[in-house]
Amino acid sequence: MSDTVSRRTVMKGAGATLGAAAFAHAMAPLTEWSKDLSVGEFLQKHYKELTRDEMGRILVHLKEETKRKYGRDVDIRDLPPQEGVSFGYALNLSVCIGCRKCAEACHQENNHDRRTGNSYIRVLEMQQGSLDLEHGNANYDHPVPAEGKYYMPVQCHQCDNAPCVKVCPVQATWKEADGVVVVDYNWCIGCRYCEAACPYHARRFNWAKPEIPAEEINPDQGYLSNRIRPQGVVEKCTFCLHRTRAGRLPACLEACPTGARVFGNLLDPKSPIRWVLENKRVFVLKEELGTRPRFFYFFDK
Repeated sequence: MSDTVSRRTVMKGAGATLGAAAFAHAMAPLTEWSKDLSVGEFLQKHYKELTRDEMGRILVHLKEETKRKYGRDVDIRDLPPQEGVSFGYALNLSVCIGCRKCAEACHQENNHDRRTGNSYIRVLEMQQGSLDLEHGNANYDHPVPAEGKYYMPVQCHQCDNAPCVKVCPVQATWKEADGVVVVDYNWCIGCRYCEAACPYHARRFNWAKPEIPAEEINPDQGYLSNRIRPQGVVEKCTFCLHRTRAGRLPACLEACPTGARVFGNLLDPKSPIRWVLENKRVFVLKEELGTRPRFFYFFDK
């Protein structure tokens, strides 16, 4: 991309690629989203083309905008990947009890819309002996754990061969050096192709402007992670990169009461995630698709 490329020029190219009818349908969400978008934001360059000074000005604008719209002072940073770090996540299905504390923590940490109760994590109640996600129940409302069941939290798997990245017509989503698949919410056009392409149903679409009381907003935010997303864009789990790139653990892991979650640097032979991969029989979901996830599952027995 040249320095003059904007969302507008990329959208024109996408329209030529997709065809008029398909493009018009895909762009429908932008009708509402653009009402809340400044000219500067609409013409903003792609994240990878922004200079340090340009990003600095954008962050100042986003902080001021959050204060104006939500009445809360926040700190929004653009944290780059750390050298020598490649993130991985594992989950022990033998000790997960289906309490959904991880989903609640995700909801709060990532400034999700309070009206919908959105979260990047779905916890599926599964029949023992089955790995068929299509028959998992994400809407159980009885005491847990239930007899004859086990529980499988599912979120973004940060695939090394990510279908969502391949289908994005404007390159609004990509894989970072530390393995995290990110979205530039100022560049996303809301076509939802990535949402349809994800085999793990891990992406969410903002149908309306998020509603969050000022006192509930998490002020510790990242440009590519948990800043409040505008209406009309797709969003996803980023392994809490605003935390993990600063040396902290994901919020979902800290909230887990049973220690089912394991996170760390795959390149560090002494990391907890490496111990799991080297000492447990791990598996990934839908391995036959060749997505090469960085999210692993295992049982103790």
